[in-house]
Amino acid sequence: MTTRTFRITVRGVFDGLGAEQRAELLARAPEHDVLRAAFTPEGHLSYDLAARPAFTFRFLDSGEAEEDILEAVERAEAAATAWLTERGYGFKRLKSQAEDLSQAPLGKRQRRAAAQTTPDPS
Repeated sequence: MTTRTFRITVRGVFDGLGAEQRAELLARAPEHDVLRAAFTPEGHLSYDLAARPAFTFRFLDSGEAEEDILEAVERAEAAATAWLTERGYGFKRLKSQAEDLSQAPLGKRQRRAAAQTTPDPS
């Protein structure tokens, strides 16, 4: 059985932040900039609190079966919730989205590379 790679995005909105919490998040904003966003096993948080109170966690997980994506989403949501709760950040409206990369369509370069490695049937 092959290993499937899952990308999970957990989005939400900060809620009820105090002045100290807001200042802390703004001070750490450069390390959570959307331009540095990446899918990682431990999860990467990005936000732009100056623009809006929304945040996004990006997680990378894996499994062997298509159904494993559901457990990966649960783990990602639990990790995001734990991170926010441990720091005392209020939040609401968590929504998750997951993608199984083995099901993702190939990009133009990937299709070209696959065509070059496939033997000619004639």
